[in-house]
Amino acid sequence: MKETLQKPWLLVLTIGLGTLLNPLNSSMISVALTRLQHEFSLTFADASWLISIFYLASAAAQPVMGKLSDMFGPKRLFLTGLILVAGAAILAPFSPNYPFLLGCRALMAIGSSTLFPSGMSMVRTNITEGQGKALAALSIFASTSAAFGPSIGGFLIASWDWQSIFIINFPFIVLSFVMAIFILPAKGQGKIELNRIDFSGIALFIVAMIGLILFLLSLENQVHWSALMVFLLAAIGFYFCEKNKREPFIDLVSLKRNPNVTFVYLQFTSINLIYYCYFFGFPTFLQQVRHYSEEHTGLIMLALAGFSVIVAPVAGRMIDRYGSKLPLVIGAFLLLTGTALLLTFQQDSTLLWFIAIMAVLGMSNGFNNISMQTALYEQVKPEETGSASGLFQTSRYLGSILSSCLLGLAFNSHLDIEHLHIIAGVSLVFCILVIVLALRLPGQKLLRSR
Repeated sequence: MKETLQKPWLLVLTIGLGTLLNPLNSSMISVALTRLQHEFSLTFADASWLISIFYLASAAAQPVMGKLSDMFGPKRLFLTGLILVAGAAILAPFSPNYPFLLGCRALMAIGSSTLFPSGMSMVRTNITEGQGKALAALSIFASTSAAFGPSIGGFLIASWDWQSIFIINFPFIVLSFVMAIFILPAKGQGKIELNRIDFSGIALFIVAMIGLILFLLSLENQVHWSALMVFLLAAIGFYFCEKNKREPFIDLVSLKRNPNVTFVYLQFTSINLIYYCYFFGFPTFLQQVRHYSEEHTGLIMLALAGFSVIVAPVAGRMIDRYGSKLPLVIGAFLLLTGTALLLTFQQDSTLLWFIAIMAVLGMSNGFNNISMQTALYEQVKPEETGSASGLFQTSRYLGSILSSCLLGLAFNSHLDIEHLHIIAGVSLVFCILVIVLALRLPGQKLLRSR
C-alpha cells in the first residue's frame, strides 16, 4: 500500500492496461466483420450482432460490477475481470460456430466491464493529490485504444487472421494481472448485499433491447411484430419496475426531475448512433465496395481516429475558457458538415476526398466526446456524479447498439454507394437533433448564476 501511494503512476498504469481492453475489443471488431462474414457464412445483419452483443453486455454489466466491487473488494474484482477476458480470448479463436463466438464476445464484454468501475474505485480511494490527472490518464487509455482499434485490428488481420484480434489481448492481460497482484492495494470486502443489484430491471432492459434489435433488423424483409410486442411489454415493465426501486438500474425518477440531464443523455445517444455508423460502416464499405485490404483499411481509418485525438486538447482548452456549450455546438455542426459531405461522395470520387470527409467527422468526435462529459457534470450535483457517469456510458452503449441495427438494415442485402448514402441520410436527421439539443443547453453565464 505504501509503495503504491508513493508511486501513484504505477497504480494508474496497472489499471489503465486493464481498462483499455473494453474499448479496444469493441472497436477492433469493425475491420474483422467482413472476414467473419466469410468465415461463418453470415449476412451483415447477422454479423452486426457481434457489435450489439458486446455493447448490450457492457451496458448491463458495468453498474452491477461497480456494486460488486464495493462488496467483494475492487482488487479481487479487477483480477476476476482479467481472468474472464483471458478465458474469452482463449476460447474465441477456436469457435466451432457463430453462436459460440457471440458468447465469447459477451463474456469478454462482461469481464472487461469489471475493470473500469473497480479501477476507478481504487484511484478515488488511494490517490488524493493529482486525482484529476490520474482520471484523465485513464480516459486517455480508453479513448486512444478505442480510436486506434480499427487500425490495430487491420494490421493484425492482414498479418494473421481474425483470431489475432482476440490473441492480442494477452500481453495486456498478463502484464496488468502481474502488476495488479503486487501493486494494487488489497482492500477488505464490504457487506454482501445482493439486494442492492437490480436484477429484475437489468433483465427487463436486456429483453427490451433484444426485442428492439430483432424488430429493427426485420424491417427489411418480413417484419417481426412479435419482437416489437416483446420490446413494448418489457419497456413498460421496466418503467414500472424502476420507478419503485431503491437502487434502480436506471433512475427514471431523477431523470424526470432534471430534464437538462435527460437531454444530455439523448444528445450523447444520438451522437454515438451517428458516429458509430461511420466507425463500423466505413471499414466494411472500404473492404467490400472499394476492395481495400484489412491493412489498408486500418491505415485509412487513422484519419477518423487521428483527427479526433488531435482536436481533443483544443476542445479541452475551449471548455476551460467558455464552458461546454460552444465546443458542443462546433462539434455538432462539424458532424452535420461531415455527414452532408458524405452525400457528395460518389462511385468515381477519390480516396483523398473520402479521407477529408473522415477528417471532418473525426474532428467532430474530438469536440463532442469531452464536451458532452463536461456538459453532464455541469448539470448534476457532485454527489450524483457516480450514477450520472454510469448512465452516460449506458447512453454511449445505446447509441452504438442502434447504429449496428441501422447498419445491419442498410448493408444486409447489398452494399454499395447508394446504401452508404442511406446511412448518411438517416444520420443527417439525427445531426439536426444533435444541433438543436446543443443549442438548447444553458450557457456558462446561466450556469454560474445557478
